[in-house]
Amino acid sequence: MPRLPEYLKRPIIDTETTKTVRRILKDKCLNTVCEGARCPNKSECYAHNTATFLILGKVCTRNCRYCNISPARPEAPDPMEAEHIAQAVKELGLKYAVITSVTRDDLPDGGAVYFKNCIDEIRKICDAKIEILTPDFKGSKKALDTIIKSNPDVFNHNIETVRKVFKTARPQGDYECSLQVLRYVKENSSITTKSGLMVGLGEGIKDIEETLSDLKQAGVDIITIGQYIQPSKQHLEVSKYYTLEEYEDLKKLAKKIGFKNYQIGPLVRSSYHAKITFEESL
Repeated sequence: MPRLPEYLKRPIIDTETTKTVRRILKDKCLNTVCEGARCPNKSECYAHNTATFLILGKVCTRNCRYCNISPARPEAPDPMEAEHIAQAVKELGLKYAVITSVTRDDLPDGGAVYFKNCIDEIRKICDAKIEILTPDFKGSKKALDTIIKSNPDVFNHNIETVRKVFKTARPQGDYECSLQVLRYVKENSSITTKSGLMVGLGEGIKDIEETLSDLKQAGVDIITIGQYIQPSKQHLEVSKYYTLEEYEDLKKLAKKIGFKNYQIGPLVRSSYHAKITFEESL
């Protein structure tokens, strides 16, 4: 694999805070997308006493060609997971919790009720704001209604990439379905909506502009854009490492299309500085 530019490298941070975060996660048998997806910001987030919780197991029913989470036959969901996440949020003293999941096409509602359970359990014991990052639930309005009724502070569903390379990167996903999911939540609630995409998968600037315009038309409030980094030789190759100057151009493009709230940069991921971006959106 090509060597990473220096601005994409992050040092390993090991402090008492990061050790505490790891201990709480281990004690409660919780998974994080920080570990599962090999997030480059893991050490920074742990050092700031936070993590993005990954529910419904460690394996996925889909096989996206950019993702480090393995596809396999999933186990039954842990009935105590929501309660354990709520306890971890309280012990960590989080003011803003982010919860995501693997895709569970094997479950009748795609796992929507488990997101609801997590939101309900957290709100029983603390007043943390809650952002959920969900799969597309195959576009199920019933599943989305479950999410809407649980009323998270932010509903995030990532488009992940542009239309041109979508089927290559996400062979079991659907670009239009993802847009419809975001549009449905926006049209049927007052929940802040959010989406994100990676660059470096073979797209051009016109493709990015088209996708940002599509997201804006779907009513998305917050966007994130970051560099795709190849997890292994078995995953899609990086077609391009965007320069720091090009990320500044992407910020200008987002503003031109009408987005006021965004995180755009080489190491930006879905939940990177999520609390700050949400507060700015208000």
